[in-house]
Amino acid sequence: MSDPDPDPVELGVELLAKLEDPELSVAAAIDRLESVTTHPRTTRKILETAAERDLIERDGSTIRPRGGGYVHFESEVVEKAGDFRCRRCGASLSTGYFIDLDAGELGPYGSSCIRKVTGRE
Repeated sequence: MSDPDPDPVELGVELLAKLEDPELSVAAAIDRLESVTTHPRTTRKILETAAERDLIERDGSTIRPRGGGYVHFESEVVEKAGDFRCRRCGASLSTGYFIDLDAGELGPYGSSCIRKVTGRE
């Protein structure tokens, strides 16, 4: 069972570790991290912690993930029926998609936002 109040830094670090992109801009990484937090200090801490743990390489305005992992849709994305608001875009949802990470559950997202957050789109 996931922690009801997961640490946003740990969630963000784990999300960065699972990026499928060979590289992406810091702006694109921050766009994905906004599904975890919109607080600039927390976002900075996520990026710093991921770099310290050698999960990303940061070169100026480019990030290269080193984790080698990715979100497994079959086992790490959980679909739930209910009355939700997308954590990324704010849309009303009757089906929410949640990413089940070791650090906690992240979501809900709509069908297109889950793909954007995980880097599938």
